[in-house]
Formats: sequence, C-alpha cells, structure tokens
Amino acid sequence: MLTCCITLTTQLPLLPPWLAHYRRENLSNDVVAGAIVAILVIPQSLAYALLAGLPPQAGLYASILPVMVYAWLGSSSLQAVGPVAITALMTYSVLSPLAAPGSAQYIDLAAGLALCSGLMTMAFGGLRLGFLSQLLSRPVVSGFISGSAVLIIISQLKLLLGVPAGGANSWQELQAVWAHLDQAQPATLSLSSAALLCLLLSRYGLVRLATAWGMTRKKAEVWARVMPLVVLGLASGAVVALDLDRLQQVAVVGLVQEGLGSIHFFVPGLDALRILLTPALIMAFIGTVQNITMGQALAARQRERLEPNRELRGLGAANVVSAFYSGMPVGGGLSRSAINLAAGARTPMASMASALSMLLIVLAGTHWFARLPLAALAASIVVAAISMIDVKAFRQAWAYDRADALALLGTAAGVLLLGLELGIATGILLSLVTLLLRASTPHIAVVGRIAGSEHFRNVERHGVETIPGVLFLRIDESLFFGNLHAIEARLGSELIKDGRVQDLVLIMSAVNRVDTTAMEVLTDLNRDLQARGIRLHLAEVKGPVQDRLLHSPLWQTLSGKVHLSVNSAFEVLACERMVGNGLYVI
Repeated sequence: MLTCCITLTTQLPLLPPWLAHYRRENLSNDVVAGAIVAILVIPQSLAYALLAGLPPQAGLYASILPVMVYAWLGSSSLQAVGPVAITALMTYSVLSPLAAPGSAQYIDLAAGLALCSGLMTMAFGGLRLGFLSQLLSRPVVSGFISGSAVLIIISQLKLLLGVPAGGANSWQELQAVWAHLDQAQPATLSLSSAALLCLLLSRYGLVRLATAWGMTRKKAEVWARVMPLVVLGLASGAVVALDLDRLQQVAVVGLVQEGLGSIHFFVPGLDALRILLTPALIMAFIGTVQNITMGQALAARQRERLEPNRELRGLGAANVVSAFYSGMPVGGGLSRSAINLAAGARTPMASMASALSMLLIVLAGTHWFARLPLAALAASIVVAAISMIDVKAFRQAWAYDRADALALLGTAAGVLLLGLELGIATGILLSLVTLLLRASTPHIAVVGRIAGSEHFRNVERHGVETIPGVLFLRIDESLFFGNLHAIEARLGSELIKDGRVQDLVLIMSAVNRVDTTAMEVLTDLNRDLQARGIRLHLAEVKGPVQDRLLHSPLWQTLSGKVHLSVNSAFEVLACERMVGNGLYVI
C-alpha cells in the first residue's frame, strides 16, 4: 500500500499529502462533519457578507471554491477557511469611504482587496516569511481582535434597534444611534432582544444547564452548536407568519441571488491599487498572524506539525480564488474551525465536503433566506463578537507583565479611536517601545559564589562568597547603544559604593551581541578604569561575540584577562589576593 501511495504522489505532484495517504475509515466522519459545518455556518456566511458591505450571496460563494483551494493547498487538517468577522470588518472599514456598500464599484474594490491581500500572503509563503507571524505579540493581537470586536458590536447597533444611523467612525455611529434612539422599532427590538438572549444562553449557559438536567455533555454541546440555527429559523418564521417585514417594516436580507454566480477575472487599475495596497498588506499581515496562530493551536491538539509557509500559500490562494469568484476576502475562522472539530472532522476532506454541501445548498435555492431578519443576523454577529473580546488575556497580562497589558489596552483603544489600520500600527509601535524600554534598562546583578560550589548568584538574593576589592558584575542583556547609559550609571554607583575595588569582572554569559558603540564605550571604560588603578576582566564571552571583539581595540588594550568561566576568574583573583596579602579573606 505504501508503494502505491508513493507512486500516486509521484504521478500527481500537485496531490496534497493528506489525500495521497487518505484512510477510507475517515471518510464517513469527514463527510458528516462537512455537512454539519456547511449548514451551521449559513447564517454566519450571510451575516459577515452584509457586515463587509457585500451582497449576502458573496458569503455563500466564499464558502465554496476558496474553501476547496485552502483544503487542497493548506497544511492544517482541521482549520476551516471562509468569511470571518475581522476580514469583513476590515473590508467595510477600508472601502465604505470610497464607494457605496453593495454598489458595483464597491464589489470590485472588495475583490481587488481580496486579490491583493491574497497575492501578498502567497508571496509571504513563497519567500518563507512565515516567521512574520511572530512579530506581533499575543497581547497586541488580543488587543486588536478585542478592539475590532467592539467596533463590530457598534456597527450592528442600528440593525438591532432598527434605526437609520451611520458615520465615518465608531464615535459618529454611536452618536447617530443615540440621536435616533426614539425611532427604534418595537418589532425589530423585540426580535433582536429575543435572539440575543437565546444566542447568549446557547453560547454561555446551555451546556451547563442541560448537563444539570441530566443530558450528556456531548449531546448538550451538539444542541449548543445547533441552537443559533434554530434561533434564526424561528426569527425568520416569525417574520413570515406575522408579515413583519411588510406590516412592521422589519428589515430582512431580501433577494439573494440564486445559482452559482460566475467567475469574473479582472485586474484592479493603478488608482485602485494605490488605494488598496496598504490595507491589503495589513489584512495579509493580520491574516498571517491569525491563521498560523490558530493553525498551530489545532496542530498541537492533534499532535501534528503545521507548515507555516505552506499555510500562507493556501490562505493566499483561497483569497485569490475568492477575488475572482465571490469578491470577499476570507480567513481562518475560529468558530468554523471549532464547529469542524466538534463535528468530528479528521482531515481536510471535511472542508471539501463542507464546500460541496454549500454548493448543493446554493443550487437548491437561496430564496429561503430572503425573509431572514437583519436584526437576528446582527444578534448572531454581536454574540460572536462578544466572544472575541479577550478579557482573560488582559487579566493574565496584567498579573504577569503590566507592560504587555498596557500594550493590549493601547492597541484596543487605537482600533476604537483611530481605526483598524492606525490601531494595528499603534500596537506594533507599543510592542517596539516596550521592547526598547526593556532592552535599554537591562537587569544587572552583583554576584558571588555559593559556598562549596561553582555556581554564582545575586548577592542580594543568596548568601555568597565574595573577594574584597573584586567586583563581579553580570549584565543580562546584549550591549547596544540604547542601554549603555544605564550600564555606565550602575557601574559608577557600584564603584562609589565600594571604593576598594581593584578588579572589575564583567560576566558576559547573557550577552549575545556587542555593537560598535558598545565596543567603543567598553574601550573607553577600560582606559578610564586603568587610569584609576582598576583592571577590567571579561568572563564567559560567547564565541560569536569574541570573534568580533578579537579585531577591536578593546581586545588589544584590555587591562585584565579574558576568563573561560566565572569560577576560573574567581579562583585566579582569589589566588592573587592570597599571594599578595598572605591572607585570603572570604
């Protein structure tokens, strides 16, 4: 059988590894899981298309071909791609000032955004830039997603209340909703309130209540997954039964284009490219971070290995296909992946089955969605957005590292006050500032030897042996122009504190790099200390650092010695004191 698989892979080099080695016993689980995912994400697909300012069918189309392409080219066995809240919000945020949502120009711009971000993501993968996902810290990513979630909630308020409101930013939209609050429609408000209550209960309380009443946890979790679909079905049934869209002016999805739609090949013009390049780059970057982070979490759970660069090529190709087919940018969906996992998916074949199931649903007719109330869809978006607000991450960061917690808050505030693009730029800036502050104020310790060992520890934390007139100083950071002032200040204070110092040993075990400025400062320090009768020694210099210092003036003029280890420096200097004084005092 192995020979057969190898032959098949050789004959079809484009065949993905998971398909070349597919096990027949997984087929039934994958097909059932794919069908469940397709059915449960229908409301989500419609809602995110409307959130992006696109026709509702765009969300359904984005759940067919792009899903197949990602399943074919991606490396994650369980991650599900499709319309997601973040990309939908970014699409609307970028394009709504440029064209009327839903217009032909807007749809073309959205397709151009998907195309540009897809090509950039593919380029990241082709150039093996998967490591870019590590450039954003988790608190910054959490802050960006949390801030975006609040923006999503604000954008849905007008639909929950049934009021005419809008604005260029979240603050203006909130003001408009407040100004039109007296025009809230009772029928719309009743529908949205009931849907919100039921959806919140299904997400946060249904499993606990059902298990308390004797239902098995597995069955309770199935009901929790299905409940959003039931809630939207009941809301749609109420509209049809009571004729609310005609008698009470309850807004509904309206006509959803039937059939598969057509593939439209185009290339954005130069003017459109100039507008879309920056937001497309941000979307590609955020998609890279989110997709790889989620894929790695799923891979760890399944004890698999994720290939970040292949993952990026798959995600990028999915967006390129989506640009020509649905016009809607796609990404790795957290809720889709969770449903996929819970439904029993084993391989990417589940995504293939999901896409085919969605294809059958679209072919069977989309007229069933025409009278689905927007208030109920808005409620489903709000509940999904609430789950994206990561309070737990903030609490953990605040308890562990206040700087990371402030970076999280700063990123979220930047997204809310300045918009998505400047918000993520704020997060990156805060991360860099935090990194520079930490590097510019390195931990420096005076150390001594633990009695009866060769281990050296901080004199303020342990009872240690020291040598009179000898100062052992450990710098826990690379030396560069930004932290030299702090190091010189600490060194000066230690020399003032102990005026008997005749030998200074710099312990370099944590120093991975010494830049040109630091080398020159150390050279000057060596000369100044020598003029004061103090020798400068180095200990535990790493090989790459020593290779560079060998050709520097510091190495040629060093007043002391370079010791292989701190303990050898301790022994040599202690011996010198014994010989010189005839006495060794500990």
